[in-house]
Amino acid sequence: MIDDVMLEAEEKMEKAQEALRHELMTIRTGRASPALVENLRVEYYGSVMPLNQLATIAVPEPRLITIRPWDAGSLSAIEKAIQKSELGLTPQNDGKIVRLPIPSLTDERRRDLGKIVSRRVEEARVAVRNIRRDALKEIADLEKDKEISEDEQFKAKDDLQKLTDDYIKKIDHVGELKQAEITES
Repeated sequence: MIDDVMLEAEEKMEKAQEALRHELMTIRTGRASPALVENLRVEYYGSVMPLNQLATIAVPEPRLITIRPWDAGSLSAIEKAIQKSELGLTPQNDGKIVRLPIPSLTDERRRDLGKIVSRRVEEARVAVRNIRRDALKEIADLEKDKEISEDEQFKAKDDLQKLTDDYIKKIDHVGELKQAEITES
């Protein structure tokens, strides 16, 4: 029973870490990456869908993203979605393809992005702590229902705290890598 609680907590913590990693990929650094735009929501023919379902996204150069829509009629909708986004990029449309040049980051923009990264990392830490809280409650309920002993409860709490600390370290490491990527680009 304790193993089930611990396994479930670990799976949720892993998902929180992966969600953070995926979210940080969408934050623009000085380098082009398809992840910056692939999940942009584009309104096209009355429905909203991710950009990667409307076009091919490529990175032909380190500071350029190209977006080739499958339907040329979607070019203006893609441009609008990019302009509305928080990316701060100006799309260039030649009638067949949208080019997104990635400019170098200013010091002010680096600081702003650093704050965003810090906020997202803290949100991930809070998510892991909430998972720990829920698992602790489940463990306490097991002890209360006499399904486990008090000693097993204390050991499970210690193990859960170690697991939480490990995931907090992993999350911090992911944040540090992104911060370094922002400052170096």
